[in-house]
Order: sequence, then C-alpha cells, then structure tokens
Amino acid sequence: MQATLETISTLERRLKVSLPMQDVNSEVDSRLRRMARTAKIHGFRPGKVPYKLVQQQYGGQIRQEVLGDILQKTFGEAVRQKNLRVAGLPRFEPSAEPKGEETFEYSATFEIYPEVKIGELTSTGIKRPVLAVGDSEIDKTIEVLRKQRVTYQPVERGAAKGDRVLLDFEGKRDGQTFEGATGKDHMALIGEKRYIEAFEDNLIGLKKGDQKNFEVTFPPDYHSSELAGKQVSFDVQIKGVDQANLPPLDSEFAKALGIPDGDQARLREDVRTNLTREVEWRIQARVKDQVMRVLHDSAQIEVPKSLVEMEINRLMGEMRENLKSRGMKQDTDLPLELFESDAKRRVTLGLIISELVRTQNLQAKPEQLKELVAQHAQSYENPSEVVQWYYQSPDRLREVESLALENNVVQWVLGVAKAEDVTVEFDELMGNRT
Repeated sequence: MQATLETISTLERRLKVSLPMQDVNSEVDSRLRRMARTAKIHGFRPGKVPYKLVQQQYGGQIRQEVLGDILQKTFGEAVRQKNLRVAGLPRFEPSAEPKGEETFEYSATFEIYPEVKIGELTSTGIKRPVLAVGDSEIDKTIEVLRKQRVTYQPVERGAAKGDRVLLDFEGKRDGQTFEGATGKDHMALIGEKRYIEAFEDNLIGLKKGDQKNFEVTFPPDYHSSELAGKQVSFDVQIKGVDQANLPPLDSEFAKALGIPDGDQARLREDVRTNLTREVEWRIQARVKDQVMRVLHDSAQIEVPKSLVEMEINRLMGEMRENLKSRGMKQDTDLPLELFESDAKRRVTLGLIISELVRTQNLQAKPEQLKELVAQHAQSYENPSEVVQWYYQSPDRLREVESLALENNVVQWVLGVAKAEDVTVEFDELMGNRT
C-alpha cells in the first residue's frame, strides 16, 4: 500500500491510497469460496454448488463488500502511518486517473482536529454564588408547594389580587384589532405578573357580569416590538371570579407530600434536604455556565466543519424526537441556521474540554462516577434501582463520565482563575416571581 498526503487548508487533508488490485481479487475469491461451502441454490445440495455459479450470482455483492472493508482498513492504516487525528467522517472517492487494472486507487478527503490554545485565565473573575438554606427558605418553599395545590371557589365580590378571573377581551391599537388581541373564556391570575401590570390592575374590583373599557401603554422593553411603547384600548367582560384557597398546613398536607405519618417537623426536614440539593445544583450550574463561557471566549480554535455538521444533525434529531413526543409533526424541514450557532459552541467547548482533560490529567475516576450516580439516584423513591439502571448501560455511564469531566474542568478553572464568593438572594437563585 502506498499513501500520499495533500494539505488542502488549515484543517482539510486529502489522502491518496493505492494498492495492488490482486489484494482485492484475492479477498473476493476467498470469500466466494467460503460462501460456496454453504450456499443454497435451487437444484444443488449445500456445498455442491459450482464455484462459477456462486461467482455469477454473488460476485458483484461480495466485491462491493470487500472494497468497503479495504477502504476502511487501508484508510485506518494510512492515517496511523501519517499520525493524523481525523475529525468527522472522511469522504471517499475513486481515483480520477486510475493507473490501470492492476492497481486500486482512491482518495479520502477529511478534516483533522485543530490545535487548541486556551487563553489566559489567571485574571478572569468567576462569581461563585453562596446561599445557606435556613427556615426562611424552607417557609418560602412550603408556600410554593401550597400554591401548587391551590383550589378555587366562585365568589360574587369584586376581583382582588390572588383571584382567578374568567373573561373575554378585545384589544385595539389605533382603532384596529391585531393578532393576539382577542380572547374568549380566558383565565387570568391576578398578581402573578403574567400580564403587564396595568392590565391586571384594571381587573381589580370587577365582578361577574361587569364590562370595562380601559387603555394600557405597553412598556418600552416589551418583547413584541409591534406593541412596545404603544397604547392599546381593551374591552373586557368578566364572566366569573374565583377565590384561591390554599391547603392548610396540617397532617393531610404533609401526607400529600409523601410524609406517611403527616409529621410537620419531618416535612420541614424533608423540604430542607431536597432544597439544599436543589440550591447546590443551581449554584454549580451557574458556576459551570460562567466557566464554559470564559473558556469559549478566551480560546483560539478553528472548528472543523464536519464536526459542526454532525452536531447540527444530532440537534435536529433531538428536536424531531421532542416534537414527536408532543404529538407534533416531525417531517417539517428545519432550517440549519436554527442549530448552527449552538452546534458550533458545543463543538468548540467539547474540543476545549478534551484538550484540558488531556493536558491537565483531568480524567474521570471511578469513585467520581459512583458519587454522581448516587447523587442523581437520591431524588428517586428507589435509589438502588436507579444506580443499577445506570451501571447496566455503557452509554448511560458515558453520559455520567462526560458530566464528571466537565466538573473536573470547572474545578481546574476555579483553581486558576479568580473565584469570588457572592451572596445571592433565594428568590433570585430559584427564579421565583416577586
């Protein structure tokens, strides 16, 4: 086998490989003769089929299989000889100028992994959120749990904050209705800030059967540019007002949250445990997001197009599966541009993490995988079954290993960069509406 390497661009290479056609023919002949021993052809006993007949019937198929195998084998050998790290899948093509029937030639065009240069990190600041879970945080969480189990009952009074209002509405801008400006039998929760404040304020005091016309000026930073800063006139008709009733903090409430004996102290301790775990996870996620952003922005790297294309296809597949799980059509053409930026960022970070793991010896250790699996399993009713489920699948463990590698990289960056502890408010960390 002979192999010559051509540099097309910074990352793209073309490998030209040639080998004697006799190697191909010998392998084809060998496979056909093995097949002849067991081939079943009408009119012949197994093992008695003439070689010529087997060759006529299966020769083309076997040759294609042999050529495919030889391509993979010789390409792999040539890549190892040239000490190349191939990124993505190669594109194989027959030689444009074959040297005759005695030589088999092909070319393989591919990209190699780039050089990764990590930027200066010692002067980079990372803010590490700090929050201790105390009685106040437990009280707020229990209140959220109560709101998740709220019930409603109709009332004849005027609507107040916390009530649920059933209404029809129609909005007009410059005397004309517009898309999304009308609604029938619409439920509005007053005080939840799901609508602009001026709209909710105009519902307060209205009772069933009331009608009202009012004008609202949308905020300048409203998400719809067509409405931002604009004045809209609304007509509303109230069809019902429901009062919210929170469940009392009693033993029945505790039992509904998984405390068999309904003990209030045990409920608070259970909430504390789960809340502490959630707070730690959110803090870790924020720190990791900062670290990954710093690494991405500081690194110098040319990303292989083939890896980006593969990641785009993976993200598109995930999107189609997500649509399928929601009962939506998956055969809609999804624009590549929708995934390109995210795909490039993911590939870039993947290359950076791999480089740091290699150069800084940040490989995941078995005890790390065991700890991560155990942590995840604790949020389930039967942790031992979840642990067993993970260790039954190499693919699942590889996902855990990827997480461990990311955690190791984060800890390494925190040791190099300037990490500063910053106290954070509970509601802000948890994303609670205030």
